[in-house]
Amino acid sequence: MFVGIATRRRTRVLWANPLLFAALWLAYLWTATRSPALRLGTEQAWGVLAGGLDSAAAWRSALTDGSLLRLVTALFLHADWLHLLGNLVFLLIFGPPAERTMGGLRFLLLFLLGGAVANLAAVLAIGPPDNVIIGASGAVSAVIGAYLALFPQARLGVVLPLGLFLQFVRVPASLLIGLWALLQVIFAYSGPRFGAVAWAAHLGGFLFGIVFALFTRAAIARRLRRQRGY
Repeated sequence: MFVGIATRRRTRVLWANPLLFAALWLAYLWTATRSPALRLGTEQAWGVLAGGLDSAAAWRSALTDGSLLRLVTALFLHADWLHLLGNLVFLLIFGPPAERTMGGLRFLLLFLLGGAVANLAAVLAIGPPDNVIIGASGAVSAVIGAYLALFPQARLGVVLPLGLFLQFVRVPASLLIGLWALLQVIFAYSGPRFGAVAWAAHLGGFLFGIVFALFTRAAIARRLRRQRGY
């Protein structure tokens, strides 16, 4: 498992990560307390339908009736608590350092826009039949991609089980994230045998996060200079 390594730098108060953390939890609790029929209806009403944006007419309709917003609202729906917990763990590891560097507003834009792009990638990759795509995995993947671009030399703590003992070691983040990305590619081309997971959303979000961080790095550098007073 990954373990975050604390820095000795003075940190600023974070707000985007706690806000997203709370919103994801509250949305899940709201849907979890509903009846199965109502919960299914919520997912169909606010989730993204695969195959729903496969033509120019479908795009015009989505823009007109506002259903294009499903690319964002789907991020806050999860199939079960394990689905939610997995996303929250990765958000907790990679989100705070990314937000400290990027700033809250830019990080929030990364999460929401990256998640929408990731869901769109899943819609185009999966195609019909109409399956409902939900979950924040694509948005979290965008955060991971941005983390890699922002901290290419970073190291992550990893707890390795060695017999009866647990050994804590530091491993280059680029290696761990690279292995994770490779698995997403393998799973994306392996079909449904690995479960009903939108692997294309993970890849789409990850690539978007890298591009977003690189594209905004000049603005991020100016922000960091202002914080340091020069």
